[in-house]
Amino acid sequence: MLAAGSLGLEAELKTVEEIKAAIEAAVSGAQVEVLRNPSPSAQHSLRVAHESALEVAAFLRDDPELAFDYLSNLTGVDWPDKEITEKVKVTRQVLKTVDGPEGKVEQTVEETVDETRKRTEPGCLEAVYHLYSVAKKHGPLVIRMRTANRTDQVELPSLTPIWRGAEFQEREIFDLYGIVFKGHPDLRRILMWDGFKDYPMRKDYVEPDDYEYEPTAHDHVLARAQEHKSREPGSKGAAESA
Repeated sequence: MLAAGSLGLEAELKTVEEIKAAIEAAVSGAQVEVLRNPSPSAQHSLRVAHESALEVAAFLRDDPELAFDYLSNLTGVDWPDKEITEKVKVTRQVLKTVDGPEGKVEQTVEETVDETRKRTEPGCLEAVYHLYSVAKKHGPLVIRMRTANRTDQVELPSLTPIWRGAEFQEREIFDLYGIVFKGHPDLRRILMWDGFKDYPMRKDYVEPDDYEYEPTAHDHVLARAQEHKSREPGSKGAAESA
């Protein structure tokens, strides 16, 4: 049987499980998790802990078998806080009437019941990188990093030192999602103006009533602005509602 190299073909890309094992063998303490995609595309990905992300990225680029030398695309994802309802079994003391030697008596007994509880799973922000190898002609490999939350712990390491193509794309994610990429050479807004507040691609983003570049807003924007103004303290509408 001829080897792939003798035909001018490239070896097939390793599975995400094999790449995960290779990372863990090469990068001490690396935390890598396989995220399976149940859709027909079956494009599984690797979630990498940000503490070792730079070392992992350098390995993926420099490993002779993987050689992921090209970052084609980088995007952000907003995962808001999620309320989860679940049933748990709870053992509690209940008072029951039972038959005794001298007739019915009340007795405290233990009873296990299903109880519905709600908990909030904290949200986070995510950066998703799509990697290819030009040298090996394989890919993509999708790697992900997540912030600790989406409020005051939104930092991730910049991968620009590994793939220079990440520079403008990380700026775009910073601008639209609010992820702060530590070590980025020039982290500033790229689409919105410097004085703009908030992050337009977040799922809880609220559009302003008007825009600096659109002094004559559409009717629905004007109606919303009038409604907001009527609720402001001191306005006639606010006084009437009080």
